[in-house]
Amino acid sequence: MTHQLKPVLTMFFLLLSLVSLPAVSQDEETTEEEVVQEDSGFTDYISMDPAFVTHVGAADNKPTYLKAAVSLRARSASTRPALEAHMPRLRHELVMLFGEQTDTDRLTSMEGQQALREEAEQRINAVLEEQQTGESIAGVLFTEFVVQK
Repeated sequence: MTHQLKPVLTMFFLLLSLVSLPAVSQDEETTEEEVVQEDSGFTDYISMDPAFVTHVGAADNKPTYLKAAVSLRARSASTRPALEAHMPRLRHELVMLFGEQTDTDRLTSMEGQQALREEAEQRINAVLEEQQTGESIAGVLFTEFVVQK
């Protein structure tokens, strides 16, 4: 009887060891660079001085102005030089973005400001990619945001 039980136990332990191995999918794999970025905890804030002041809203409405002080969040020390090298172009992109805003009520809501921050981040990262810097920003922060109607 022990002869018959031995192959069954061997198979049982083999299956048990396979079940206990961690499953790794392609979605869960991360590159060494991503791990280093996440673990480094490095954050650099780059202020885009001076603050932006621009006309917003539809042209036929009463003039409305936006004043926005902007800082960019970087996760790498090498991002700052790339941002500084392309600052005129980055400022241009944000001036154009702010000037495109026609719904001034949207600018005064938290959702509207969040959407504007996300669009600003996308545009800045697009410029950095276009210029082949190999860098990107982690976020855009409004340190001052005033809409005057």
